[in-house]
Amino acid sequence: MSGPKDLDPSSSPRALLGAELRHAREQKGLSQAELGQRVFVSGSFIGQLEAGTRRMQPEFARMLDEVLGTGGFFMRNCGAAAKSKYPQHFAEVAESEAQATAIREYAPLLIPGLLQTAAYARAVNRGYDPTAPEETIEEWVEGRMARASLLAHPTKPLLWAVLDEAALRRETGGRAVMSEALRHLTALVRRSRVIVQVLPLGAGAHTAMQGALKLMDFEDAPPLVYLEGVRSGRLEDDPATVTQLRFVFDLLVASALSQEKSLALIEALAEDYGHAEHP
Repeated sequence: MSGPKDLDPSSSPRALLGAELRHAREQKGLSQAELGQRVFVSGSFIGQLEAGTRRMQPEFARMLDEVLGTGGFFMRNCGAAAKSKYPQHFAEVAESEAQATAIREYAPLLIPGLLQTAAYARAVNRGYDPTAPEETIEEWVEGRMARASLLAHPTKPLLWAVLDEAALRRETGGRAVMSEALRHLTALVRRSRVIVQVLPLGAGAHTAMQGALKLMDFEDAPPLVYLEGVRSGRLEDDPATVTQLRFVFDLLVASALSQEKSLALIEALAEDYGHAEHP
């Protein structure tokens, strides 16, 4: 490999790091699967590193330098690619969202981050950490709104959300905040920017009662699935796992209200929240 330059942290470092990885691998005559075997990961994981949809951790950087003979290049530069304004367990997910061509999400307890208003995000983050300084809360809200700016593009990514009715009925931030949040949601639906379905409480037991689910597809990298818990989460790229959880999402869609009935319910709830007094 001809001596690559150190990455400029201001110029999409993960994408540049991925391009250098692809170049170094090809110079060695290795397939993604062959390189993956040598560093104890899947070939699809190597593909995601090369596409910039996964971040390179120091332990992988060290092994890649050893296998590819890159003179410590990846170790020197993986720190720049790992910088993020998001919590550690979610940083890679937020960065992957920005490159996804399609996002399918089931949200059991709250309106998903990409669909939140600033006021709703503020209430959610305050609920997460009641003792956090106000400036910290505002930083978190700013980060969440930056993620939501993905929807400024007229068509990409496709966002298909199945929201549990419980998430819409949990009064987060007060009735005015909920009314604004649901009106924002209906506006996105009405301009055909997102697909939203509501899983009604009357649906009873269903296939995703254990938690939230996010599936992401990419143009030039294998799909990912993100499973989230309390202040934790993990990305999965195992093809069998992704296939299984895609089926879970399909079952949720089948159990949910139609798009038309979902919109009608959300609009009715927004109108209800709009009243100053609870009926």
